[in-house]
Amino acid sequence: MIDRWWAEPKRVRWMQHVLDSFRHWTGEDLLERTGTPDRQAQQAYEASFVLVSHDNQDDPVLNYGNRAALTLWETTWQDFSRTPSRLTAESSGQSERARMLADAKTRGYIADYQGVRISYTGRRFFIEQACVWNVLDAEVKKIGQAASFSRWRWLDEK
Repeated sequence: MIDRWWAEPKRVRWMQHVLDSFRHWTGEDLLERTGTPDRQAQQAYEASFVLVSHDNQDDPVLNYGNRAALTLWETTWQDFSRTPSRLTAESSGQSERARMLADAKTRGYIADYQGVRISYTGRRFFIEQACVWNVLDAEVKKIGQAASFSRWRWLDEK
């Protein structure tokens, strides 16, 4: 059976917030917004670019990673979705990551982030030209942050 966690109603609603918020901040669509919200959630999950997000807790926990993200981080949805977002960066890179997230929080989004991340198996990779944006609800209240990127490279050989 194919794992369809991304098709759960709460995740479909979350994806609508992610996509609407991207449009709000950038004036563009992250993906073609045709079809039902369920179809858009499927398109986001199957996209060739990486798409991740976390909630709005004091120590945010990852609450979304599309197939490209799960492959890159070398993990499963079950493990990914229990991870504090800060742990996607090495401890030495967490202050830079925190600065970037604070900058995105203040400005609404940033479109030029780059930095080193670490997979669940310990492999390091460098991301470039990542867009990071605040996820807003229907009342324009911040409920999380999301990031997307297509450019990355491994720093460690397998």
